[in-house]
Amino acid sequence: MNLDELLVLVIEPSKLQRTIIIDFLREVGLQAIEPFTEAGPALERMQHVVPDIVVSSMHLPDMTGTDLLSQMRKTPDLMDVTFLLISSETHYRYLEPIRQSGAIAILPKPFRKEELEIALRNTMHYIRDTQDNEPLDNDELEFMQVLVVDDSQLSRKFVRKSMNAIGIEQVVEAKDGAEALQIMKQRRFDLIISDYNMPNIDGLELVEHIRHYSDQPTVPVMMITSEQNQSRLAAIQSAGVSAICNKPLNYETLKQLVRQFTTGTDL
Repeated sequence: MNLDELLVLVIEPSKLQRTIIIDFLREVGLQAIEPFTEAGPALERMQHVVPDIVVSSMHLPDMTGTDLLSQMRKTPDLMDVTFLLISSETHYRYLEPIRQSGAIAILPKPFRKEELEIALRNTMHYIRDTQDNEPLDNDELEFMQVLVVDDSQLSRKFVRKSMNAIGIEQVVEAKDGAEALQIMKQRRFDLIISDYNMPNIDGLELVEHIRHYSDQPTVPVMMITSEQNQSRLAAIQSAGVSAICNKPLNYETLKQLVRQFTTGTDL
């Protein structure tokens, strides 16, 4: 898949910001770009043509970017569309639903071109791998058993799709740490990917139990979290996680870590 084959919808009320974003998208090779100032007309357009990428601001005249993404994820044809947020918003209540809904990236406003380039490259690789009909040459990953633990169904789905794109088909899901530990009594895993903030048993408690009380104490555990508190992050690290990744999850980073954990080499 080439860049000029992708349809991108840019939703940004500021003419200046919209022009900056569109000009840079064209610089990197994207040609099919449709601009919108509000979410409503963009959603209407999506009912007729499904885009490959939606680039949106957070605060739109008719709704927030969070509301927009929520509506997209509730629509069968749009639930898997790649979403990239560009916003100066820092409030948890706005950004957390974006992180939990499988957004490919959240960029600050104003953004640096290098940041957008990295996000677009990450997006392109994700789209390429998920839409590629050719099997990936990753025979050593074919029989990997991966457990994904997250109370967000959308987050679990994004990680599952990412695993499938990498070439891993054996993916089991758990909605929290308690369910994960029950599953681990019945099955063995090559990798566990867990959220941190979850009900019942959170990610930290899950890692501690795995390392000290389970019969799989050496299994690699990757923690995905939007947590910013340094003391909590230090506690997660001390518990014995193999890696800590930020939400939104960087697809290229995920690919590299999976290969490192399983084969000791990079993709």
